[in-house]
Amino acid sequence: MTWKRLGRGLLFGLAGFLLSTGLSYLLVLQLYTRHDRELAAAMGSFFFFGPIGGAIALVIGLLV
Repeated sequence: MTWKRLGRGLLFGLAGFLLSTGLSYLLVLQLYTRHDRELAAAMGSFFFFGPIGGAIALVIGLLV
């Protein structure tokens, strides 16, 4: 593995984290119907959907 490939993987991972966090935040705000949806959107997006999207993007970035 070269440094260039690792750097690309990390950039893809960061971009995937940010993109999946933002998209999941908007989706949870639209689809969640309970009274605490802002908190659920923030916590779920940052701690659940963001890391999953970042890990998937990291693997894609390492393979490309």
